[in-house]
Amino acid sequence: MAKRKRLTPAQGDYLASPPAPSKGLGPAPIASVAGEAASAAALAEVSSALQAARDEGRLIEALPLDAIAAGHLVRDRIQLDEDEMSALMASLTARGQQTPIEVVRLGEGRYGLISGWRRLTALRRLYEGTGEARFATVKALVSAPESAEAAYVAMVEENEIRANLSHYERARIAHRAVAEGVFETPRAALQGLYGSVTRSKRSKIGSFMGLVEALDDVLRYPWAISEKLGLALVKRLEEGGAEPVRAALAAVDGQGVAEELAALQAVLEPPAAPAREPAVQDKAAKPLPDLTRYDITADLVLRHWPDSRRIEISGGQVDDRLLADLKDWLERR
Repeated sequence: MAKRKRLTPAQGDYLASPPAPSKGLGPAPIASVAGEAASAAALAEVSSALQAARDEGRLIEALPLDAIAAGHLVRDRIQLDEDEMSALMASLTARGQQTPIEVVRLGEGRYGLISGWRRLTALRRLYEGTGEARFATVKALVSAPESAEAAYVAMVEENEIRANLSHYERARIAHRAVAEGVFETPRAALQGLYGSVTRSKRSKIGSFMGLVEALDDVLRYPWAISEKLGLALVKRLEEGGAEPVRAALAAVDGQGVAEELAALQAVLEPPAAPAREPAVQDKAAKPLPDLTRYDITADLVLRHWPDSRRIEISGGQVDDRLLADLKDWLERR
């Protein structure tokens, strides 16, 4: 009996292309794990380096202007030179901000200004005036001072380099630092803030601290007080107290720089002797020599006695430079 053949259904893919060759085995599991671990380690190292740079104040960040508290420290800059500010604004417009400010993190997205007050002020003026986005942020080093003393020292050191501060302005920051409890004594403040200046200069700043303590609330233009006038006022305060000086300043309150300097200069001059009525028998007495006074400036007085052929120049502006100019003029006259 013949055997029957089993029939199977037709296969549609019989003549189709052969299956694609196998790609072979994948990478070894150990090599894959090692590569991922190396990438993670590199990323962690970069993140750690960035965080360390940020913590140490070596990373420059762009911060919103309104996030900076400019009054975080008592500033030592009283008078703002508008010509210098205009020049700084022009530089920022042309070249951008080249030097970062220094701030400290206060929390909740706020930062306290340590140094760079002029740059921050200039950027704020530019943003208010133009509305340009490039002026909306400030480049800043976010530092972490070890103490309040370190923050004040950083501010003072920058201004010693970048700003021509008067003795009064330097003394004021030292006085306020003591009042804020940053330093325990005036001597500690002077040494901590101005330890790098000469001993003579530090001594003069210390003398001006007495002027700040006695008159800071009544002076309107203290930055205009010269070194000579300030030291003379300190001596006057030590001898006669502050009330006469405060009264003289109150009399010119609301007036200008020249009037305030003139009032300060006036309290240094000795009071005029009361006029003596001539005695009846003193008819033949020689008349007093004629005197002419010229107030060249609020701090420079010229006196002339024609009869005795005498000229005198006095005031806080009398210094070696004035002497040299006067000598040169007389020689060429």
